[in-house]
Amino acid sequence: MTAATHPSPQPASPQSSAHQGPAPQPASRRRRFRPRRRGVEAKPRFAIVVTALFFVLLYLPIAMVVLFSFNSQKSLTVFKHFSTRWYSAFFHDHVLLSSLGMSLKISLVAMIGSVVLGVALALGLVRARGRLGTYSGLIMLVPLITPEIVTGVASLMLYKGLNITLSTGTVMISEITFSISYVTVILRSRVAALNPEVEEAAMDLGATRWQALRLVTLPALLPAILASAVLIFALVFDDFVLAYFTTGVDPQPLAVRIYSAIRFGVEPTINAVGTLMLAGSITLIAVALSIPRLFGRSGGLDLLSGD
Repeated sequence: MTAATHPSPQPASPQSSAHQGPAPQPASRRRRFRPRRRGVEAKPRFAIVVTALFFVLLYLPIAMVVLFSFNSQKSLTVFKHFSTRWYSAFFHDHVLLSSLGMSLKISLVAMIGSVVLGVALALGLVRARGRLGTYSGLIMLVPLITPEIVTGVASLMLYKGLNITLSTGTVMISEITFSISYVTVILRSRVAALNPEVEEAAMDLGATRWQALRLVTLPALLPAILASAVLIFALVFDDFVLAYFTTGVDPQPLAVRIYSAIRFGVEPTINAVGTLMLAGSITLIAVALSIPRLFGRSGGLDLLSGD
């Protein structure tokens, strides 16, 4: 019997190689690329740790204030039982309530004044031609990068130089001046995104310039106007530095009143007030960010770009 002969292997044709796909890579080459792929897909653990540490340092003191505002005892270090005792004490404190009313009044006036002037300034900066508009835009941004304490001291020196007695009116004027830049930054890009031909078409149909502004431009800017108004209200209500330098004797804004109170020791009532201010500020900012969605825009408001 003769041994069975096996057919010799035939070389693969180019057509068959194309159907079989790319040739498998050697094992040594796959091992060489594997560590690099794991490095790309691996989670950035150091960045996660730093981010977590940042949030802990930022929000842990605030969480302690909220926690001890519900403490049944006066202690600020030992939490015993849940209670709303200090919230009730706040709503029966006429001095703090008068300061709260003053802060709300200042915030409302500053919101209206800064929005009206900010809208006019945004329209003027966008519609201005040449270098005047560019330089004015740069000057408008200076208050945003100036330390607030410098603005407060400058306002105090101005009022003293003009022999103006510090009062609620001086706080309102200072807050309006400081808040105009925020409104202008938010509205400026929205004004630039509007098509001026729409306003020109309204004037071609017989509308005056004021009617075109009132019936065409302002309704298109309404979401950004409302969002900036809510944001300014929250900023002014929480502001301490500018109010401290420009306020009179009584009634003082709530932030200044709290500072005057904690110099003689922190009372649990202050924790309750701080918790209420925090809740109010978060609510107002959430409303400001969601207002564009209520008007049919797909995205929210970008507070940095105004879009």
